[in-house]
Amino acid sequence: MLDFGIDKLALIGAVALIVIGPEKLPKVARTVGLLLGKAQRYLSDVKSEVNRSIELEELKKAKEGLEEAARDIGQSVSSSLQEAGEGLSGQDQITAASFYDDQPFYGSAKPVRKNWRIKRGAMPLWYKQQHGIRRHAQSGAARVARFRPPVASKPRQP
Repeated sequence: MLDFGIDKLALIGAVALIVIGPEKLPKVARTVGLLLGKAQRYLSDVKSEVNRSIELEELKKAKEGLEEAARDIGQSVSSSLQEAGEGLSGQDQITAASFYDDQPFYGSAKPVRKNWRIKRGAMPLWYKQQHGIRRHAQSGAARVARFRPPVASKPRQP
């Protein structure tokens, strides 16, 4: 970047004072400062975007390497299973070979069920009714109407 010393800044300030004039100099200085700030923010955004793209490329390369290693391990396991399965009978050998071929070791797991709502509602309804535990959400107006004391009837005036 450019190297500005105090002497160069003083010279630029004196020339700007003569050319622009003392009335407009504060506005011009403020505008130049705002433009320089915007330029710095733009450069930092571009730099961070470049860094993000570089990190993304590195992560993709690492992912490909891990997938390749997993494939190699899966192939070595399936080949060792085939070697071990040579002593099996014909039908058992076909079943074992068909089960382990073309299946990555990480693809056979069941997806995790998200049943936390079921676990939270594990308390039986009869227990909730007996102990007065809320079972449903209730609005404020409904709650006030439910717990409002009964209105005594007023005697009529003749």
